[in-house]
Amino acid sequence: MGLLNSGIDICASGLTAQRLRMDVIANNLANSSTTRTENGGPYRRQIVIFEARTNSQDFKRLLEQEIAGFNGVRVKEIATDNSPLRQVYEPSHPDANPEGYVSYPNVNVVAEMTDMISASRSYEANITALNSIKRMSTKAIEIGR
Repeated sequence: MGLLNSGIDICASGLTAQRLRMDVIANNLANSSTTRTENGGPYRRQIVIFEARTNSQDFKRLLEQEIAGFNGVRVKEIATDNSPLRQVYEPSHPDANPEGYVSYPNVNVVAEMTDMISASRSYEANITALNSIKRMSTKAIEIGR
């Protein structure tokens, strides 16, 4: 049962990580037009960075052991994208600079939607793997009867 439990743990970590990724993407989309935040200035896009959860610090050694000790994925950090802000000429906007340009967030709606589809598909893949593990464990119990 240890292998089945570790498979469930791996799937659960993937589901949790992808759910957080979808939440961050939704936040990016919701703030795609926010020109003024609590910190001052426009909203900046957030990016979720994952890393492997392992028993070993040496990833190369881990791969040589045929993934023994792999425990799934975890969120390393939620980073701020420091790419340039979008400048739009709108002299009547309250946040326009003296030249009449407004700094809009560095959120590309098309890229965010693509990332959302990717996160959704990854989430679905983890659910499929989890369901397969559940079916295998049920079959194993039936065999043991």
